[in-house]
Parts: sequence; structure tokens; C-alpha cells
Amino acid sequence: MTEVQKIKPVDKVEGVVSVPGSKSITNRALVIAALAEGTSILRGMGQGDDVERMLECLGRLGFEIECDGDICRVTGLGGKIPAGNAVLDAGNSGTTIRFLTAMASLGEGTYTLDGNERMRERPIGDLIDALRQLGVKFEENQGRCPPVAMTGGTGAGGKVKVKGSSSSQYITALLMIAPYLEKGLTIEIDGELVSKPYIDITVSVMEKFGVPVRNDGYRRISVDGGRAYRPMEYGIEGDASAASYFLAAAAICGGAVRVKNVNIGSVQGDAGFADLLGRMGCEVSDNGDGIKVESARGALRGLDVDMNDMPDMVQTLAVVSLFAGGRTVIRNVSNLRLKETDRLSALTTEINKLGARAIEREDGIDIEPGELHGARIKTYDDHRMAMSFALAGLRVDGVKIEDPGCVAKTFPRYFEVLESICRR
Repeated sequence: MTEVQKIKPVDKVEGVVSVPGSKSITNRALVIAALAEGTSILRGMGQGDDVERMLECLGRLGFEIECDGDICRVTGLGGKIPAGNAVLDAGNSGTTIRFLTAMASLGEGTYTLDGNERMRERPIGDLIDALRQLGVKFEENQGRCPPVAMTGGTGAGGKVKVKGSSSSQYITALLMIAPYLEKGLTIEIDGELVSKPYIDITVSVMEKFGVPVRNDGYRRISVDGGRAYRPMEYGIEGDASAASYFLAAAAICGGAVRVKNVNIGSVQGDAGFADLLGRMGCEVSDNGDGIKVESARGALRGLDVDMNDMPDMVQTLAVVSLFAGGRTVIRNVSNLRLKETDRLSALTTEINKLGARAIEREDGIDIEPGELHGARIKTYDDHRMAMSFALAGLRVDGVKIEDPGCVAKTFPRYFEVLESICRR
């Protein structure tokens, strides 16, 4: 029988919280530290299944990693992959399977990368095509989705063309191995690049570890060969995506919430979600001690917004929009169909269950607030569905979240931290 968590309405929310380290930064830093020459110390590590999958898979590749709480010591081998052969299970972690498919190309053996049922539906073909352009060998019958079967040790580098409409994770995966390709790497972007802020995160981490990146307006991105990451002690920012739920709670319920380990000037594009709340009528501030959102209940207005740079914030914004005065239009996020679930379809279905009116479009969703009522919310094994729709239950009696344990993907203590700011 499916586990269900009932959310209790609140009078307001109030408090100060910390969120786990950024999953996006953590998994990039783990890969780069493993490619560096020597031992790096990573502090403030992210939590959850995605990070655990990355740690487990790096271990299967033969890397020595020691973790104590949110601190990890990673011993890198200068671009060498210790394991001659490995089978890697990424579960439903897109960063893990995509980053390590590129990383395994530096090895000298055969590697198989796989995941759960949903991962076998998530495309990876454009990354495989790019690596093939660089000389990496894959099985002749390799499909467009995992499992991936490949032979490493044949990538010389050079130029590669990647569709801009593909996942930015493909470009990140290629960039992170570029210093160890003989000819370096120039990535030519075909069309408009989606999720640009995630490339900015990648470039930031690479440059912190000593490898410069040339970015020509997201049309051409280049890294010289013959470079190497230097080991270092690196602090990981709090996860701006995780912070969004608590800031959104203040917008929905009224009150004031501060997330003390995420700042407006963060390299993470999702920190810009606070600006959207400001446009909806909230008071947003950051005095160097974290982002704070204050709001009076019932003061929100709808938005018309292009969310291409913040696709992971669409579910949070969609739930906030249920309590706004007027329609919200979310555009330019067709890549949400390729996430943990088809998020546009899932959002439409679950919002309509609550009594609002959601209209699904090919690249977005329109939301008209309505008379809301309780409902049992299906989460589709998608952590962001669970975390965002739980916020609706803070205002609407009778909201029940199916499979609440799926939040373990990135934030195992989510419901506990959410409860800490609830005032009844």
C-alpha cells in the first residue's frame, strides 16, 4: 500500500532554516575532485539519493572517497580511471549517469551504465553522439536511452557539435573531461542553449579547481587540452532549489522565512526564484545572511514568465500561483517532459485535482486559480512534485502526498524542516 503524508494547514510560517548543500554543485565537485591530481576536501556536501549514487559509482570506478557527515575527502588520479571495467547503477540520477558516461571515456576498459525504469526512458543519445564525434566507442546497437555500453580510452578531443535544446547536463559532462583530452575541446552549440545557469555552475566549479573556460555567448564553449584540475578545499553552497520551497511557503501562507545558507548572488540560477516572488508581491531581502521572503496572506499576483533558465523551479512556482490573484503563464520549458517524470503533464493533472484550472501546452502550462479543496496528490517518484505540492497543504485542508519518501532523492529531512517553520 502506498505511503501517504497528510499536510496540516497553518496560520502562518516563520523562522530561519538551512538547506542541504547544492546537489548540482556537489556532483560536479565530486567528478572534478576525482579527476584532479591529489586529495581534495569538499565541505557542505549535498544529501540524498543523487549524491549517494554518485559516490557509489565513483567508488565502483575505483576512486578513494572518505566521507564524514557533509565533508568528503576525494583522492584524484590526474584524469585516470582506476577500474578497468565497471558496471554503474545511477538509479534515477541524471547527473550521475550523464557525467560518468563522459568520465568513463577517459578510462581504458569497458563500462556499462544503467538506472531504474524511469532512467531507461530518459534520453542520453545526444551525449553519446557527441562522444562518438570525439572517437569514443559504444556498442553498435546502443540506443538513445540507458543502459549505456562503452569502451573508454579512445577520446582525443577536438570539436563537437551539440544541440542547444538538449540537456545542459550533456555539455557539462563534456566540459568536465575536456582538460584531459589531448586536443582539448570546443563545443559548438546548435541553436539556443537551455538552462544556461547550469553551465555557469559548471564553469564556476572548473575554474575554482584551476581550469579556465572560454564561453562565447553560449554559442561556443572551449577548454584547452593538457590542463589538469588542482586539488583543493572547496565549500559547497546551500541548494537554491531546496531553498525555494521555504521561500514559497512564506509567499503562500504569509509570514517571514529566511534561508541562511543561500544568497541572492549565488552562482545557482535557481536563486533567482526569489526575484519571481518579489514580482508576485512579496518583500525579498538579503543582508548577507541569506535570502528572506516576507508576505501577507492573499497579496500575490499572477505572472507571465519564461522559465527556461530555471526549469526546476516550475513546480514550485506553479503551486504558488494557485494562491495568486489572476492567471500565471509559464513558458519555454519543454525539456521538463524529460525529467524524473513528464513534469508538465504531472503538474496539469495534480493541479486540476485541487480545483484550479491548469492547461498544458507543448512548452509550458497556464494556471487559473480556483476554489481549492483537498486531494490525494500523486508524486510520480519525483521529489519536486512531493515538495512543491506539500506547500498547497499548508493552506488547503485535506491535501495528502503519496510516496513522501521520494524526497530522499535530494532532501531526506524535507518534511521535518518544513514543519519547523509552521505556526498553527
